[in-house]
Amino acid sequence: MTGDLPRSAEIVIIGGGVMGVSTAYHLVKTGAKDVLLLERETFFGQGATGRCAGGVRYQFGTEINVRLSIASLAMIERFADELGQDPIYRKCGYLFVLTNEKDEEAFRQNVAMQQRLGVGTQWWSGDDVRKRLPMMCFEDALAGTFNPRDGLADPNSIVMGYVNQGRALGARFVSDVNVQDIQVEGNRVRAVHTSAGVVECDHLVNTAGPWAGEVGAMAGLDIPITPLRRQWASTTALPDLPADFPFVIDFAQSLYFHPEGEGILTGMSNPHETPGFNQDIDPEWELIALEAAMKRMPMLEQAGRQSRLAGLYENTPDAHPIFGPASVDGFWLATGFSGHGFMHGPITGVLMSEFILEGKASTIDVSMLDLARFEEGRLIQEYNVV
Repeated sequence: MTGDLPRSAEIVIIGGGVMGVSTAYHLVKTGAKDVLLLERETFFGQGATGRCAGGVRYQFGTEINVRLSIASLAMIERFADELGQDPIYRKCGYLFVLTNEKDEEAFRQNVAMQQRLGVGTQWWSGDDVRKRLPMMCFEDALAGTFNPRDGLADPNSIVMGYVNQGRALGARFVSDVNVQDIQVEGNRVRAVHTSAGVVECDHLVNTAGPWAGEVGAMAGLDIPITPLRRQWASTTALPDLPADFPFVIDFAQSLYFHPEGEGILTGMSNPHETPGFNQDIDPEWELIALEAAMKRMPMLEQAGRQSRLAGLYENTPDAHPIFGPASVDGFWLATGFSGHGFMHGPITGVLMSEFILEGKASTIDVSMLDLARFEEGRLIQEYNVV
């Protein structure tokens, strides 16, 4: 266990991925004096954050997600100056390739909305896509959308930037501690029971990602989080790969490619994946995904497999996150990001510090993303999920 577990803390955060560490940092930066983060793994950011593909983008299908990206990516831009850690932000651009007429119409509307919000997404014809990607087989491309400021960042660098500066400002980060129960009395959070002892607290922040539903159940809360496995593989060097190769998404197949070292990282969503916490590689699906990838990008036939990894999405019924208070007093939520949480981690910490210290989030109005929306039928569907 890294660090001693105190007997009490004003604010306890459960989960040491990007959401949790960003929340801890921004709380102490804003003036909170007694913040404790608990992570069950030995190292921070090794759960869903450490197993994500590292993509960051402005291209979303709802205004609230675009606004979260505008705020969060600006924070990644200035991350090194503020936190002294290089986030390795590479603006290779995201190119969504559309092969389905229904998707084409939806993306036209999305691009118009993004441009209205000041996000410089471009509309491309099928010929534009083929010209940009001569090394790929997109004869069926109808159109594409491209934003040159989308790209990649390094999850570990961002997590450790927040951990190191959070510690410097007084937050406590303790790993190798498993939360076992949450004590609720009089409809208020009173304590967290862990493998290393009991910690009394006034506030508890659930940033447990795919495991957030289990954490909520400890307090008697129903949090609609569905964990789903996603997996990817990276290749050995591809000498013919252009240096400016973008993050390419074959949207209809939920198949993606992005530069990784001197090769490619590729993955594809399995529509038949069953919910659960299994993070083992599915070799049958890996073969299907790699065959689809080679069909789109024939040069992959000449590459070897460098690495492979599986992680978990934390899906909600409308593919939007859950922010803010729950019905149990002192219980707060920042979870359910449905596969795009890493990129929204920086702004999430700001919003959660505002919720806890000021009573509401003011930097961005995320009041429509509360837990109660699921019972009240106020879902906001995100079209652009890969």
